[in-house]
Amino acid sequence: MANLEANTTTVSQEKASKMTTTRSEELTRLSEAVIPGGVNSPVRAFKAVGGGPRFIARGEGPYMFDVDGNRYLDFCSSWGPLIFGHADSDIVNTITEQVKRGSTFGANAECEYDLAEFIVSHIDAVDKVRFVSSGTEAVMSAVRLARGYTGRDVIVKFDGCYHGHSDYLLVKAGSGLATFSQPSSAGISKAAAGDTIVLPLDDEAALEKCFAEHGDKIAAVIIEGIPANNGLLIQRPEYMNLIRELTAKHGALMILDEVITGFRIGMTGAAGRYNLTPDLITYGKIVGGGLPVGAFGGRAEIMDKLSPEGPVYQAGTLSGNPLAMVAGLVTLKKLDDGQVYEQLENRSAGFVAELQKHMTDTEYQVARVGSIFWLVFQKDMPLSASAIESAGIDRYNSRHRLALDSGYYLPPSGYEVCFISAAHSEKQLTNAAGELAKILGGSE
Repeated sequence: MANLEANTTTVSQEKASKMTTTRSEELTRLSEAVIPGGVNSPVRAFKAVGGGPRFIARGEGPYMFDVDGNRYLDFCSSWGPLIFGHADSDIVNTITEQVKRGSTFGANAECEYDLAEFIVSHIDAVDKVRFVSSGTEAVMSAVRLARGYTGRDVIVKFDGCYHGHSDYLLVKAGSGLATFSQPSSAGISKAAAGDTIVLPLDDEAALEKCFAEHGDKIAAVIIEGIPANNGLLIQRPEYMNLIRELTAKHGALMILDEVITGFRIGMTGAAGRYNLTPDLITYGKIVGGGLPVGAFGGRAEIMDKLSPEGPVYQAGTLSGNPLAMVAGLVTLKKLDDGQVYEQLENRSAGFVAELQKHMTDTEYQVARVGSIFWLVFQKDMPLSASAIESAGIDRYNSRHRLALDSGYYLPPSGYEVCFISAAHSEKQLTNAAGELAKILGGSE
């Protein structure tokens, strides 16, 4: 870390003005000829914030370096999984040793058991867990399992929660408060979305009305542990507990999507934060140590409905990939004693306090839970998607380019959250807070 601590005072505007992006611009043009939009995930195109994306050559600790040699203090952390920063030596060494033994077998490996046993032993709601290759796949499989277990078809989700791009969850609300939904993307049939109900967050009346009208048809209610894909919409404990009560009362399952929050905000994630025992939990990101991974788990009686024990089919060639398993296990073991979480809590709280100290605009605040934070450009902190003001999002998007050119890599959308890693030092965060506040318009 010594080399990373050097010259970490601030990334000056003068230095930022000299930032060149010639190679990134060239790679953007070349990629657009062979990859749709030049990207393999739409947000990377920087359409919301304008300008072209930066092509990253390598990461080290809290920093990323692009192909033109520019350095960025990274607050994206590959959208969450890099809780120890880039190229953590323990994770790198573990992956290196495993790849020497083999990168994939298509057969059982002991490391699958090791990671599964760790998760089961630490999460009260999980008796058994199955690994897949992405968060989308984990959620898709959990929903199928819920339907197979209950014998029902209807899934309830919430506006502002993202659960991957499977057809029946990539939907928007219909015309009524608790109506069946319409596809949010071309290529999704109305039939595929027809068994999904979308409700507003933080609305007890809508939730109770939905169950009163459709309770005997609902297979599951799915909600992010803390909605963090459309702002950071921290839900009230009373609301989360109501979901648990209503699902139990009506024989539906509660699926807690912890792809982002699982092992990020603490060892027991959002389930522990809210003292909830959901029927199924989905994981991703951190449980693979930065490699592609997904997982879903729950009570044994539900999980045993999966093939080959039960009638619900689910499979994957690279499921339980050895590289992801060993990377995930070393990551979780490094987190197990709680010291890293305590450090992250203290540094994240200090960073947010320092950022707010420099703010002079009352319509500029920060939502935070653990090491996740969201820059909010409006007076009232939103708890639902409909409460997010488009003017605030536009304001963030308009300032993103200046932050990027000043050496700060923030998510390229005002709706996306930021992450702090254990590799971010107090000094780096303090300096970043002062300069970001100026860039974002929070101080003179």
